[in-house]
Amino acid sequence: GKFEENCMELEDIISKYPPRQIMLVPIAVVILALISLGVTYVSTGSPVKLGIEFTGGTLITVPGIGSEESVAAEFASYPLQDVRDIGNRYMLQFGPMSDLEYSQLVKLANDRFESPDIRHMGPIYSKELQSQVARYLPLSFIFMAMVVFVVFRQFVVSALVVLCAMADILIAAASMNLTGVELSLGTVAALLMLIGYSVDTDILLSMRVLKRKGDVDEKIKGAMQTGLTMAGTTIAAVIALIIISNFLYLIVPSFTRMDIIADMTMVLIFGLAADVFNTWVTNAQGLRWYLGRPKKLARGQKR
Repeated sequence: GKFEENCMELEDIISKYPPRQIMLVPIAVVILALISLGVTYVSTGSPVKLGIEFTGGTLITVPGIGSEESVAAEFASYPLQDVRDIGNRYMLQFGPMSDLEYSQLVKLANDRFESPDIRHMGPIYSKELQSQVARYLPLSFIFMAMVVFVVFRQFVVSALVVLCAMADILIAAASMNLTGVELSLGTVAALLMLIGYSVDTDILLSMRVLKRKGDVDEKIKGAMQTGLTMAGTTIAAVIALIIISNFLYLIVPSFTRMDIIADMTMVLIFGLAADVFNTWVTNAQGLRWYLGRPKKLARGQKR
């Protein structure tokens, strides 16, 4: 079917073009991602827009009565940063404010709306979350890199796996800026999942190429059939979650838009697409180049 045709097209790319020529494409994509992250950092002080968990503030969810403009007008005297329609409710995000302003805001919300959901995140807790993410996200990547280097014991092969995983994360983070998704605890979890998934597919490719006999291009094509099947299954599951989290409330009125799942799946879908690209183009071409060098056959490859 269509999936098999796409696989054949990718397989043709593997053997038809020189590795260095094809590698220019993923390099250009990563450069564009870095530019997006850099522009956002210059304008906001962070590579991606931070959610309320990391900035502090108040999140109020009220019944969807009236228009967004009329609801926003009710809270015009407070630091309202965003209003989001989540189905039959509106989610309002407020920036940091004094204790007096917060108590007045809570009173106003309870007076004007029935059973509003109010969530407050203090600045101290938010700064602690920022420091934890800044510490543990790089640590998880470093430990992953260490395991990869121990498994392969070949610098170039291991570096390709690590670089592809890093490229996946950079592209997924840049996609957050393009789609307006904020960095929250949910999207941090999605980025961590992408690290694991990316390494899994890259190790599949590298192990098949290094440990099996035969022509390098043929081994890459064999690994690609397995890897793209895995990717297709995972992407289909993520698309199902995107549909459910974004549109289920249109069918079931009592439901609301599942913001956390919607944001996570948006990050995942871009990250998975980037992984397909980086694994079967960047890593595959890198292995073709490395193993095709004279007298540079990897020590672990069977002859």
